[in-house]
Amino acid sequence: MTKFGVITERKNPPDRRVVFSPNGLKSVTSKFPHASFVVEKSNVRVFNDAEYEKEGFIVSDDLSDRDVLLGVKEVPISDLIAGKKYFFFSHTIKKQPYNRDLLKAILEKNIELYDHEVIVGKNGFRLIGFGKYAGIVGAYNGFRAWGIKFDTFELPKAETLNDQKSLEEALSKIELPNIKIVLTGNGKVGGGAKEILDAMKIREVAVDEYLSATFDEPVYVQIDVLDYNKRKDGRVIDKNDFYANPQEYEGDFMRFAKVSDMYIAGHFFGDGAPFIFTRDDAKSQDFKIKLVADVSCDIDGPVASTIRSSTIADPVYGYDPQTETEVDFKNPNAIGVMAVDNLPCELPKDASEGFGEMFLEYVIPAFFDNDKDGILERARMTSQGKLTDRYSYLQDYVDGKE
Repeated sequence: MTKFGVITERKNPPDRRVVFSPNGLKSVTSKFPHASFVVEKSNVRVFNDAEYEKEGFIVSDDLSDRDVLLGVKEVPISDLIAGKKYFFFSHTIKKQPYNRDLLKAILEKNIELYDHEVIVGKNGFRLIGFGKYAGIVGAYNGFRAWGIKFDTFELPKAETLNDQKSLEEALSKIELPNIKIVLTGNGKVGGGAKEILDAMKIREVAVDEYLSATFDEPVYVQIDVLDYNKRKDGRVIDKNDFYANPQEYEGDFMRFAKVSDMYIAGHFFGDGAPFIFTRDDAKSQDFKIKLVADVSCDIDGPVASTIRSSTIADPVYGYDPQTETEVDFKNPNAIGVMAVDNLPCELPKDASEGFGEMFLEYVIPAFFDNDKDGILERARMTSQGKLTDRYSYLQDYVDGKE
């Protein structure tokens, strides 16, 4: 019997998501009868305690007899229980300074940490995450920002709506001008954004047509890395070459920026890859993008207009390309920027249900099949008070040497 505990989220601002919904837990226990769950009491999460009790699960404020504790965001140091196995997003793998003390405490308390972000398959690709829901909410927020910037229509905040279907219903009531929308990214984030564009019945067009034609309706194009990057030597090889040799490439996004009104950034940006558009690009007379919904949200990174993240409470700001500064987003010279960095929080019900499905598919079986695919092994960051070999690169970070 493996004893799991579903912990309450204690980070501020409150996060209403959870690893498993009541239905999700029911699915786990029906497929894996040797999995036992206790749910920690919470007045924060999107599913209330009574919903778990209704499905037959114990709700308690004592998880001391549990072996494996499942959460979403970082657990405050004072709430960590020594000697347990924890799953949560620790935000330490990139040596984030603000969580150094958390990783130190995890080692000191002899906790086995498994970070959701490094639950990967043999090929290194992430198996679970909230990316799809970031894409869904990011695209919705992008259209909401367009309406606010240009005073053309009003949409309610995503967090006030119940689920993806409600978002799509709200979008069905607006009328878009004949804008051209470019979407970067073919992964989970890009896929989520595409679901919204398709639900709005916006016509998808091919790259060549998008670049050369004018339309009497809104259209979008979804582009991949070789559409907006090109080899400096002019050769066309394949995506693998781009990922292996990003330094041999230069950005080719300006051909889209010249004809686009709105840009939804849903790509993954790798080390050494060219910027998508630079501050100088944005200064160009040819640069026509008026609104950027930056779901990826890398600050001072590949999308030059993203000079800071924005918040759910205040999601849109303006970027003046000429002065490279933040201005009122209604300023006619400003590019409107939506760069909320915790988008899935606005769709907690759907996001939790989707996350639980992935966790059940990829992670739970590993507890009952001797981890035959190495899922747990690859995600285990700490063991017996030490960093595991795979994460030993974090030792200087833990020691405060960098």
